[in-house]
Amino acid sequence: MRLPERMFALLLLASSAWTVHADPIDLKPFKITFTAEWKGISAATSILELQKSGPDTWTFATINTPRGLFRMALPDSLTQMSTFRIVDGRVMPLSFRGADEKERPIDLNFDWQRKHVTGTAKDHPVDIEIPDDAQDPMSLQIASLRSLAKGTVQPTVSLVDGDGKLKEFELKQEGTARLDTALGTLDTIIYTSRRAGSDRVTRTWVAPALGYLPVRAERLKGKKTEFTLKIDSVDR
Repeated sequence: MRLPERMFALLLLASSAWTVHADPIDLKPFKITFTAEWKGISAATSILELQKSGPDTWTFATINTPRGLFRMALPDSLTQMSTFRIVDGRVMPLSFRGADEKERPIDLNFDWQRKHVTGTAKDHPVDIEIPDDAQDPMSLQIASLRSLAKGTVQPTVSLVDGDGKLKEFELKQEGTARLDTALGTLDTIIYTSRRAGSDRVTRTWVAPALGYLPVRAERLKGKKTEFTLKIDSVDR
């Protein structure tokens, strides 16, 4: 895989691994625009958006669009989207749609009666058993925000990823920091997420003044920063 493709693949993983924090009772739509930087170069625009899609359903999506020279090596845009509902206070994903950096489709459906996820992921059929708390890469963020809103961080979560495989992710709160952003200087809370056993970590800064929405994130492999996301604007 060429380096720009690798960066964009990691961008998809990181943007769908953030924990977005908002009102745990009354979810409200929002749209956040970020700039993705790779080795100090502006490489892509990343949009994170929550929308009401039905009387009791929501969609949560990330859209990544390459900039400049990266447009020559990557698709015009890549999207990952979850449709979910909240039942008895629990986030229940219904479907996950998207594609990877090679434009291979991901189409997963959650059957909660059978407790199975079926569909296709990157040209492979999927049919796996899931636990009661399973999430997809996007619905996981909404489930995590509800936990964080109560002042707790769930240490491990079950995730059906874009490969159609069930994996464990680990979350950890690191501390606080005052951060200069395009929206001004903000007090933030820092936390990390990583797949269990992986040396890749996503570190995220969320701003309580903005309803705990993310304002910065970075993906690290060991001590090396692979890319950074910085907020440009927010619409709520």
